[in-house]
Amino acid sequence: MRKLREECGIFGIFSNERKDVAASVYYGLFALQHRGQESCGIVVNDDGVFHAHKDNGLINDVFNPETLSALGEGNIAIGHVRYGTTGTKSISNAQPLVVNHIKGNMALAHNGSLTNSSALREQLEMNGSIFHTTSDTEVISYIITKERLTAPSIEDAVCSAMDKIEGAYSLAIMSPSKLIVARDKNGFRPLCYGLCEDGSYIAASESCALDSVGAKFIRDIMPGEVVVFDKNGIRTITTHCNKVKPSFCVFEYVYFARPDSIVDGCSVHEARARAGELLAQEHPVDADIVIGVPDSGIDAAIGYSRESKIPYGIGFIKNKYIGRTFIAPEQKQREDKVRIKLNPIPSVVKDKRVVLIDDSIVRGTTSARIVKILREAGAKEVHMRVSAPPFVNPCYYGTDIDSRDYLIACNHTLEETREIIGVDSLGYLSIDSVTKLSCNNPDKGYCIGCFNGKYPTTVPEKPYKSRYETKISENK
Repeated sequence: MRKLREECGIFGIFSNERKDVAASVYYGLFALQHRGQESCGIVVNDDGVFHAHKDNGLINDVFNPETLSALGEGNIAIGHVRYGTTGTKSISNAQPLVVNHIKGNMALAHNGSLTNSSALREQLEMNGSIFHTTSDTEVISYIITKERLTAPSIEDAVCSAMDKIEGAYSLAIMSPSKLIVARDKNGFRPLCYGLCEDGSYIAASESCALDSVGAKFIRDIMPGEVVVFDKNGIRTITTHCNKVKPSFCVFEYVYFARPDSIVDGCSVHEARARAGELLAQEHPVDADIVIGVPDSGIDAAIGYSRESKIPYGIGFIKNKYIGRTFIAPEQKQREDKVRIKLNPIPSVVKDKRVVLIDDSIVRGTTSARIVKILREAGAKEVHMRVSAPPFVNPCYYGTDIDSRDYLIACNHTLEETREIIGVDSLGYLSIDSVTKLSCNNPDKGYCIGCFNGKYPTTVPEKPYKSRYETKISENK
């Protein structure tokens, strides 16, 4: 792929008392670090005065006792973790964004990708707006700010903005007196909220972040819902709900979300284990052991083992200090990381017929290196099973697939792919089965456009956000 698109995590807290809200966001972002490893930020509201700190890097690189202390105490705060979209890794693209306008301050954190971002941006630029970033988040902030000029409240402005923005967005918005969260009407990206023992409300991309600060999970934010937290408690606005059939990104269950999270009422661990069970039914094989590629392949491997009755084993030790290869900004970095990230256990795989479970094959390069490592460790046979269908189409809603150019399944047959990655057999989960991962709701609506090309919304004519950097470069 040309460059990686965003998949981010958001976190927010509202308290009726002034306290160290920055610490809560800090811990929450740690729990969401898997959703973004390029940049992060926190904004604290202290009686209407916003204190912000953000930079490129991991949470523990960007924040230390001094920077957290400088944020001070307050009663509202939001945070964000991000990994690179297209173009530059400039700190200007780090979130949350802080906007100062005539109606007051606003801070905004966003997870997702708008499908009409280009059209909105061009329209805003023609009306005199000046952009400092290349992210959709700034487009959203402009739209909300514009609506706020005539709207009676910030939440009304958010609702009006939701009539204009299209695509995937889970938002955490902070005003001088309120924390507002919103989810697009399709519900592409996860969003939930919980309650702490001291009465503080927590909103986050995943429930694992609630756990990290001791908050009790209350429920998921509904697709299209706006939830307002303020001194009067909690209010919900559902005028955008039930407008369309929900289309949750199934890849959240397959890969993005943490296995200990509950997303839209379903355990991510159980969803992945179910994927493994269905994979075993569709692609059985005679083998001695089932292993998973850490981390997201492990749960599916357990399910495959459970269904096939082939013993499950730990085939790799993962270096926990190395981030996800899928998120590494450059292809060369992804390749270099594989060997230091995963180390095989020879005694587990030597002279064995191995079933190797992974969540996906995108480019094929990483898979080929993993298979080579297994062969070198003495595996007699390697049969690869993938807990998602082949990627054959770009995603416009915020995941890592923005072009067909480097998708291995678009350029090679199944047999050619098998030869390229060096396995004895290869099987993908079917499209029919990937829509059955929700353990409590088999009829749940999913977005599977990257697998079948059928998108739940109108897709953009200009999919690449990097055109902004290209345009800037050409005009220098």
